Amino acid sequence: MNKRILVTRPAGQADRLCAMIEAAGFEAVRLPAIEIHEPEDLPLLQSMVAELDRFDLAVFVSANAVHKGLEFILARRQWPAGVRLASVGPTSSRAIEHYGLSVDYVPEHEFSSEGLLALDELQDMRGKRVIIFRGNGGRSKLYDSLTARGAEVVYAEVYSRTCPVIDFQTVVDLLQQEGLDLVIAASNETLQNLCHMAGPRGLPVLREKLLLVPGQRQLDLAKELGFTRTPVVAGNASDEAMVAALEKIISRKDAKAQR
Repeated sequence: MNKRILVTRPAGQADRLCAMIEAAGFEAVRLPAIEIHEPEDLPLLQSMVAELDRFDLAVFVSANAVHKGLEFILARRQWPAGVRLASVGPTSSRAIEHYGLSVDYVPEHEFSSEGLLALDELQDMRGKRVIIFRGNGGRSKLYDSLTARGAEVVYAEVYSRTCPVIDFQTVVDLLQQEGLDLVIAASNETLQNLCHMAGPRGLPVLREKLLLVPGQRQLDLAKELGFTRTPVVAGNASDEAMVAALEKIISRKDAKAQR
């Protein structure tokens, strides 16, 4: 029987992960749990891009922030040579390099805001001006920490995220598929959206599924949301980390079944 894996990445951004899952011998079932849209305040973003030269550091918090932000910027101007770039992990760094730019600061181990903030170069930020490229909402960890270290920090929201509108029964039917072994959820917002999308009938079914998540924040949220099984933590949200963790999970389950 095929092992089915529910993939919740946004539509158009799940192809590589699904291909890797299927190459590993599993079946990827797609259920986008986040939709990516244009930024809510386009005039504000345009004015910030026009003044990009005044910043010392630009931080990109996700691959979406990179693609949406740099597509917008580079369609209007060149990247200013004096502005250094930072990302929260290798996926975002590779995305930046795709546009011919170099990343100055990226965590080596913990791929998160906390990992970036731990870098020696970002400890004393007195007099520095920082622009954080992100979607609407999200955590304020970077903003608060860099501000406390003396930086002047602003957000540039380059896209907006919404919860997909989908019929509850469609989600229930997906969750009840035979052999649906595991749900991949790469962010807190994904988990929250999934619970909403499942509706009253699907939520108890969803809570019984094994989750594969990138880190401790999602692990904690899953407990708060009532998931009955302890999620498996991949370590980061990259496709490679998710598939490696998936293979270990299935291997352990198969070994137990053969005993």
